[in-house]
Amino acid sequence: MKKIRGTLIGIYKADGGIVGELTYFFGHLVGARSCSLCSISHSLVKKKSSFKELESHLLAEHGILVRMIHLNERNERETKASEGREPCMLLEYPDQSISMFLDATDLKALSGRVSSLKKLITSRLDLYM
Repeated sequence: MKKIRGTLIGIYKADGGIVGELTYFFGHLVGARSCSLCSISHSLVKKKSSFKELESHLLAEHGILVRMIHLNERNERETKASEGREPCMLLEYPDQSISMFLDATDLKALSGRVSSLKKLITSRLDLYM
C-alpha cells in the first residue's frame, strides 16, 4: 500500500440517519429528491461492489482514502468547502487543507457510472497531487 496522500470526501445531498435515509429514499421514489453521488455509489439498497473496488483501488494505487458522508455529518471545514455545492467530492490534503475536487455538475455528467468516476478521479489526481 502506498503512503496516504490525501482523502477524497464524498458528500451526499441527503442527511444520514434513519430519518434522513428514509426521507431521501421516498423522495427519490416520487422524483422529489436526487443525488448523483448516491446514484454512482449505491444501488437501491446498498453500496455497489464496483464502488467498493474503486475505494480499494484508490488506496492501493494512489494512496487516496475515500470517506463518504451525508450533509448532517460534515464538520465545519467540510461544510465551509461544500456548502451549496452538494453533492460533491472534496480532496483533503495531509496538511488538512481542503479543495473542491468534483462538483455537482461533474458528478451528474457521470450518469451513475462508477467506471466513469474512476477515470475522472484518476485524471484529476494528476492535476491536484
